[in-house]
Amino acid sequence: MTHPSRTGGQILVDALHIHGVDTAFGVPGESYLDVLDALHESSIRFVINRQEGGAAFMAEGYGKLTGKPGICFVTRGPGATNASIGVHTAYQDSTPLILFIGQVGNDFIDREAFQEIDYRRMYGEMAKWVAQIDRADRIPEYIARAFQVATSGRPGPVVLALPEDMLIETAQVADTRRYQPVQAAPAASQVETLRAMLAEAKRPIVLLGGGTWNAQACSDLQTFAETNALPVACTFRFQDLLDNAHPNYIGDVGIGINPKLAARVKESDLVIAIGPRLGEMTTGGYTLLASPVPHQRLVHIHADPEELGSVYQADLMIASGAPQATGMLATMEPVDTSAWRHTVAEARADLMAFQEQPPIFKNGDAPLDLWQVVQDMMAALPHDAIITNGAGNYASWAHRFYRYGGMRTQLAPTNGAMGYAVPSGVAAKIVDPQRTVVTFAGDGEFMMTGQELATAVQYKAGVIIVVFNNSMFGTIRMHQEKTYPGRVSGTTLHNPDFAALAQAYGAHGEVVEKTADFAPALERALAHANGKHLPALIELRYDGNLITPNATLETLRAAAQAAKAG
Repeated sequence: MTHPSRTGGQILVDALHIHGVDTAFGVPGESYLDVLDALHESSIRFVINRQEGGAAFMAEGYGKLTGKPGICFVTRGPGATNASIGVHTAYQDSTPLILFIGQVGNDFIDREAFQEIDYRRMYGEMAKWVAQIDRADRIPEYIARAFQVATSGRPGPVVLALPEDMLIETAQVADTRRYQPVQAAPAASQVETLRAMLAEAKRPIVLLGGGTWNAQACSDLQTFAETNALPVACTFRFQDLLDNAHPNYIGDVGIGINPKLAARVKESDLVIAIGPRLGEMTTGGYTLLASPVPHQRLVHIHADPEELGSVYQADLMIASGAPQATGMLATMEPVDTSAWRHTVAEARADLMAFQEQPPIFKNGDAPLDLWQVVQDMMAALPHDAIITNGAGNYASWAHRFYRYGGMRTQLAPTNGAMGYAVPSGVAAKIVDPQRTVVTFAGDGEFMMTGQELATAVQYKAGVIIVVFNNSMFGTIRMHQEKTYPGRVSGTTLHNPDFAALAQAYGAHGEVVEKTADFAPALERALAHANGKHLPALIELRYDGNLITPNATLETLRAAAQAAKAG
């Protein structure tokens, strides 16, 4: 079959069509002009970002939300280094993503030409695969492999460099077929072994997390939990894998874990971990499960065989994607649950108590009750609303008190990347405009990527952004007071008027300083976002002394000073 002669840029865009790409994010650069030209006649929507870090975060959010690789285009050198934060996030979060980087021409390679970087070395330990396409006739092959690698096994990021002379080169080459993600599945004998271990248990618990999940896998997991009366906890920033209103959901295992849930994990005699890596945040610094041999019997199911046994020597290790494993577990013959059935209600009651109003707000002295803010949100937002956040102490209000509606209602970075909140929220609203999207952002967080509010206005993405303004880098200040009490250094912020800044971008903006004012402000924000299809920002100004739901800076400082004096 004869194929027409095409430029490298056109071949690449045609390949993206074949693999089902509908949206790409990026910042334009002269190093990939031929791709931009090919996109001009394409049905692919190219979302123009304000900074490459925001573009990469948006692509990562797209990957989380859809399960398809997020696509990002950036230019060489500075563009690539800015985008690296999104690649790191995708790697630690097991999110499919493909980053395309413009590169100097092949005739300039290895001369340290203008903005030249060897991306294989730069991204070598940050991505699943890094390559450079030197010939236009090999573009379809490289693109097909990129999609295959990004989505198979443990999902993750792929980086492809595009020399600019290659993109204007013409070639006659056949296109490929669409990619097919590949996942391993449990052997029937492994499911039988798991069932036997469960039948012998007295205090089992299920932990959910990681990549590869879809709606069917979540449904199958729910069936498995219900038929075997199992308490289910979700790992750090994967709280949406089971509807939080479900009676078998008992909380999240991550930063600020419910002490009673932590004790329950430690005292369990069988932990069934489906999907998570069992990293530092999920294991409480490798204390909930002893390393390398846990005190509990451990079943570890993960999509990457190399992850299994890398930290924990589980009793049963199963290389499998979440859909393949949960599909078999849903049809597994139930076991006798009389030994632990009562623990589900007990653990659920512990969660309800943990989500009650914190003592620091019960006396009513604080003008703005952040717990009530979250309650007002849950009362006003639809069950399938998407909540996004980045990193910082402010996120504890979302993690501890908000009840997620199920797959996919939470977008948050397990690698703790500040700056994730706003771009991921904007991306979610662009991808799924019919759903309500609310972003939790700290003041320091917002200042890192808040310029993507301009992207939201340009694309009429009616995301609602709630900025928690306590005029400090709160998490670092908290640790500072614990370790160096009273010696504040490098953590105080002088912020702009966030509401006025939002208005300058063309968004709705207002300030809330009292509890009673938040619900009406949220109602106005929702009306603006839904009616005008434009973003809205609510700035919460509150006492920075209220650093977490459990403590104030004053109590932390006093405790640290007393410990030093003792």
